[in-house]
Amino acid sequence: MTSMLRHRLFWPAAVLVVLLASNLVFSNNFFTITLQDGHLYGSLIDILRRSAPLVLVALGMTLVIATGGIDLSVGSVMAISGALACLLIGDLSNPDAVGPVLLVVGAAIALCLVFGLWNGFLVAVLGIQPIIATLILMVAGRGVAQLITDGQILNVHSAPYRVIGAGYFLAVPVSFLIAAAAVGLTVALTRRTALGLLLESVGGSPTASRLAGIRSRRITIMVYVFAAAFAGVAGLIYSSDVSSADSNAAGNLIELNAILAVVLGGTALTGGRFSIAGSVLGAVIITTLDITAVSVGVPVETTLLFKAVVVIILCLAQSATFRAKVFGRFGTKRAEVPA
Repeated sequence: MTSMLRHRLFWPAAVLVVLLASNLVFSNNFFTITLQDGHLYGSLIDILRRSAPLVLVALGMTLVIATGGIDLSVGSVMAISGALACLLIGDLSNPDAVGPVLLVVGAAIALCLVFGLWNGFLVAVLGIQPIIATLILMVAGRGVAQLITDGQILNVHSAPYRVIGAGYFLAVPVSFLIAAAAVGLTVALTRRTALGLLLESVGGSPTASRLAGIRSRRITIMVYVFAAAFAGVAGLIYSSDVSSADSNAAGNLIELNAILAVVLGGTALTGGRFSIAGSVLGAVIITTLDITAVSVGVPVETTLLFKAVVVIILCLAQSATFRAKVFGRFGTKRAEVPA
């Protein structure tokens, strides 16, 4: 029991269970899942669907943080991706044609890769601090998105494009399937190859990893490209869900939620060992918090405060030092980050 309580994912999982269970007090049908017109509906399905963009961004953020960096530009990259996609789809002669829409999606993601390369170049080649390097694109990226949309909200009507964020496949939301595929890809690359160890080496000690023959610059550039690519896909999901591009609202403050999800999942901001499962769990917790706030009737003006209180409780519960001082019996041994 003590070993289980010390596990890094125990307390986040416990908080998630409590949040889900608390919704039963206010909604008896919260756990009800129905099949209608071949689609699954229910509050749990909404959590999975709405957490997809944050899961994608948190995945990229996890890899960046594992190398000792940070990426504040993911929200702006989301806005750019959605803005370019909606602009190009609006210029199509037939927005319902699958082929052209796929080309548009590819073009949007390709642009995001360029921005990821830019961030990686600033950090790895020029040696600019990650928080400053990505802050540049965080600010400028919003301007780029507004230039693309000419400061307007672009509305599109494209059935193939809407499938990305609001469609279903085998009764399951497509956005959830995209996020699940991204998680599987990330786990395969980081846990089934040497890439995970290389990331941890670069984050744990960049100098030692370089002396050991690890090409830390390439790895650093690569993780920023991954983060931008995942943010671009998240931007496509967001814009297709609402069938529009809003350069101000898309991805607004999602970088902070992504960092919070990564930290809640047990990855230290100092770099080194990381947990993909923890980051995904953290993203689901944050989304569940937002839905729970609405379900229990928390006033809009106090929603952020409610969210902050829950996060503080979770962080205190994760602290071995805090548990040792309050409960004593749990000890002060530091929990290990799960693989």
